[in-house]
Amino acid sequence: MAFGSLFAAVRRHGLVAQQKAAMPLFGLCSQIRAHSSSQIAVRNNLSNIWVPTGGITEASGDTSGHIQLLKAGFLRQSTLGMFHMLPLGLRVQKKIEALLDVYMQSVGGTRLGMSTISSKDLWVKSGRYQAMAAEAFQLQDRKESAYLLGPTHEEEMTNLVAKTVKSYKDLPLRLYQITNKYRDELRPRNGLLRGREFIMKDMYSFDIDTVSALKTYEEVRSAYAQFFSNLKLPFLVAEASTGDMGGSLSHEFHIESSLGEDTVISCSSCDYLVNDELAEARLPQSKEKTASQIDRNAIRVWRGITKDRKTLVNAWYASSDSDATPRVNQHAIKSLIPDLDPSIEDAVPFWSKALEKTGDDGQTSSAIRVVNLVDFRLGDSFISQLDHQMALPESLRSTKTVFTSEIITSPANSPATAPLNLLRVQSGDNCPRCTSGHLQLFNTLELGHTFHLGTRYSEPLGATVNLPAVVSPSGKDEFKVPIQMGCFGIGVTRIIGAIAETMADSRGLRWPAAIAPFQVAIVADKALVDEGAKIYDNLAATSYCDFLGRNAFLDVVLDNRNAGIPWKLKDADLAGYPILVVVGKAFRELGQCEVQCRALDIKETKSVGELSAYICELLQKL
Repeated sequence: MAFGSLFAAVRRHGLVAQQKAAMPLFGLCSQIRAHSSSQIAVRNNLSNIWVPTGGITEASGDTSGHIQLLKAGFLRQSTLGMFHMLPLGLRVQKKIEALLDVYMQSVGGTRLGMSTISSKDLWVKSGRYQAMAAEAFQLQDRKESAYLLGPTHEEEMTNLVAKTVKSYKDLPLRLYQITNKYRDELRPRNGLLRGREFIMKDMYSFDIDTVSALKTYEEVRSAYAQFFSNLKLPFLVAEASTGDMGGSLSHEFHIESSLGEDTVISCSSCDYLVNDELAEARLPQSKEKTASQIDRNAIRVWRGITKDRKTLVNAWYASSDSDATPRVNQHAIKSLIPDLDPSIEDAVPFWSKALEKTGDDGQTSSAIRVVNLVDFRLGDSFISQLDHQMALPESLRSTKTVFTSEIITSPANSPATAPLNLLRVQSGDNCPRCTSGHLQLFNTLELGHTFHLGTRYSEPLGATVNLPAVVSPSGKDEFKVPIQMGCFGIGVTRIIGAIAETMADSRGLRWPAAIAPFQVAIVADKALVDEGAKIYDNLAATSYCDFLGRNAFLDVVLDNRNAGIPWKLKDADLAGYPILVVVGKAFRELGQCEVQCRALDIKETKSVGELSAYICELLQKL
């Protein structure tokens, strides 16, 4: 087209536009809105959602939650311990994140996003690098600056606040993120439950004093309890050790599972509920047995080693031959030997190499030592018999190297007469908090953890604020105090794996309605897809009051794929949608739909007009 003709066409278009502009503005806007909504409102059709269900090989009879997630097309493995989240899995993940946003913001939290890469220097400065180095993915840039992929963000968040917050007037501050974290697990296993890459929500609180920090701690802990309650999970809240995180107060949120690698101990009579790191039994009041009363063949030793490989740790205890596994409590040992490396199963070869390095000239190396921890049940006579030769493994008893040794018979920071208990708690032990209860042990999966950190990170990383001086001998108007901190974590992808493991049945996954990929799935016969689409439109326009008291619309998906109803129903059960609406034989004959709810064991036939109200009623029960 010539330039002049093109210009003329543009002018004509402009005149038409001017004429159209003469119509009332409201009417024009209404037309635009109607046109826009018709273009934007797209049905959730399974034919348009990528749900791969093939290519999964499994052990015969394996119905684990991880296999169900793979078979249902929620995720696929990228490499060992790392996974791709596929569309259905991503919908679950995003719903968990949205729910966490609600609860974190209810306690004053502000969401931000932080870099995945963290400076090694910060971890060295905080004093945590040595404890975390073995599990951290580490890297260098071309200038040989050292970094690591963040397994958690205490250092980075504290450093950010240290650089930006200077006055007490800026506090309290509650910051959180939901990001990928990385940990170089020695043995990744059970899918999302023990991976090397995972998504975690971590909040960090910054308060002016301990009283305020503890108030924050309780507010967030309460929000956590509400969050898990709304997921309809049978969770346990256990007192916990602060471990490498530091601090003085900690609680863990668990769900019971046979796959759980954590242990929670509860009392049959009182509210005693702790993790195995803190668990202790009420020791018997009767006189302990002495070594002379204990069969020498029943004396056992557990050997460990410190991270520098220079200290051999012997834990001596009495055990019957019927014990299938060692009863030694490694947490009790670590409280006495903080540098213990619990990842080493056979300590002797490592310590033997340390001995070889000292030479065989008989010279003493003060760094090479043996520490003997003696359980109180063995008594004083055993201690008197415990010499250098007995302390050594048989393979090393001919060594000429001289080393130092010591014997520990009481807990750390306790009187010398206090009994040292090296054995794990067992079911049936007496409760230490009440006189009538007995202890019960549960295998659990940890889903969340709360810590009161105090000044564990703010002091070494310089996160301080200026306070007005009430009394200032130096005459200064202000003085600095370290910020009181807390941190609060929830494993987002771990929740997905845990729900799959604990709530799935032989037919497939079962999602809580709050986080299901879709609340309602319409399963339509191939010949009734158009009718199913009309039912979809009615349900998707239905508003109801959700479990948070908010006005919401039903989250619906239509299975319009070219397959029969039996296959579609089996696939819907595998995917775990809370409510199914079947458009099939009953619809053709009576104009009715079958509503199925596996969690409530319901199969009811309803007319199309009854569907919306009935489904909203079911959701209130889920």
